[in-house]
Amino acid sequence: MSGNKINAVFYAESYHPIQAGSIDGTDILPHDNAVYRAHLCSSAGLYDPFGDPKVIGDPYCTVFVGRLSHLTTEETLRKAMSVYGRVRNLRLVRHIVTGASRGYAFVEYETEREMRRAYKDAHHSIIDDCEIIVDCNRQRLMPGWIPRRLGGGLGGKKESGQLRFGGREKPFRAPLRPIPFDDLKRLGIPPPPEGRYMSRFQDPSPPRRKKSSVDWEEGSQTRDGQEHSHDRSSVDSKERYHSRSSIEREESSKKWSSLDREESSKKWSSLDREEHYGKSTSMDRDDRSYNWSSSRREERHHKSTDRTRKRSSEGKDERSSHKRHKHRNSSYRHERRSSSRDRPSDY
Repeated sequence: MSGNKINAVFYAESYHPIQAGSIDGTDILPHDNAVYRAHLCSSAGLYDPFGDPKVIGDPYCTVFVGRLSHLTTEETLRKAMSVYGRVRNLRLVRHIVTGASRGYAFVEYETEREMRRAYKDAHHSIIDDCEIIVDCNRQRLMPGWIPRRLGGGLGGKKESGQLRFGGREKPFRAPLRPIPFDDLKRLGIPPPPEGRYMSRFQDPSPPRRKKSSVDWEEGSQTRDGQEHSHDRSSVDSKERYHSRSSIEREESSKKWSSLDREESSKKWSSLDREEHYGKSTSMDRDDRSYNWSSSRREERHHKSTDRTRKRSSEGKDERSSHKRHKHRNSSYRHERRSSSRDRPSDY
C-alpha cells in the first residue's frame, strides 16, 4: 500500500457483523461472541428493522443522537436541537421497566435540509455537560442493520471489548495487508472500496433519498406530461401569437386607414380652407379695390363739381362785378356830362 493512504479511511454503506468488527473491513472470522451472535441473527433473519411500532417519521429527516446524559429530558433535548431547525418529532429511548434514559434519542425535522444541518453542526456539541454524537438513522437506512443489543451496532468503547467500525465516529482504516477477495465474496462481505478513501477530518455524507421505479415512472410521466403541456402551450402560444398578430395587423390597418382618412380629410379641409381663403381674400381685394375706386371716383366727381360750381360762381361774381363797374362808370360819365352841361361857361 502506498504511503498516502496510511491515514485514509472509508465508511460502511451496508452492514455486515463480521466486517463491522474488523478495523480495516477485511476480517473473515468473528473475533468475539457478540459478533458471532450478530452474525447468527443476521443469517437467520431474526431481526426486522421495520418491526418496531415506536419507530415513526421520515428516516431521511431523522438523526440519531447518542452519548446523552441520563439526566437529559425531552424538553432539554428539544430546546438544544431546535437550534438547527424545526423539530417535528422527538423520541428519547428509555428502559422498558425502570423508565430511565438509555442515553440516545431520535430527532425528526421538518425537512431534509434541516436534518443535514443538524447532522453537520450538532456533532460533538455539548448537552448537559456531555459531548454528544450525531449520525443518520441507520436502523432504516442501512441494509442489513443489526442493533447493539444483538451484538451489532457501530462505535463503542475500548474497555467494553466490543468495538465496531464503519460509522462516523470510528470509520474503517485503509487495509495494510492484501485483501482476501475470494473469502469476502464467499461470506458475502462487501470488499473495501478502491480509490474512494477519505480523510479522517471529512464528514461522510448521509444517505440520500433514492427514487424508486414507481417514482421514476411517475416522474417520467410528469415530465412527459410537462413536455406535452409545454408543447401544447407552445402551440397555443404560437396560435395566440398568430391570432394576436393578425388582430394587431387588422387593428393597425384600421388605425392607419382611420389615420389616413383623418389626415386626408385634414389635408383636404386645409386645402379647401386655403382655396376658400384665397378666393375670399381675392374677392375681398376686388371688393375693396372696387369700393376704393368708386369712392375715389365719387370724391373726384364731387371735387370736380365743386370746382366747376366754384368757377361758375366766381365767373358770375366777376361778370356781375364787371357789370356793376360798367354801370357805375356809365352813370359816372353821365353825371359828368350832365354836370358839365349845367356848369356856367365863365367858370
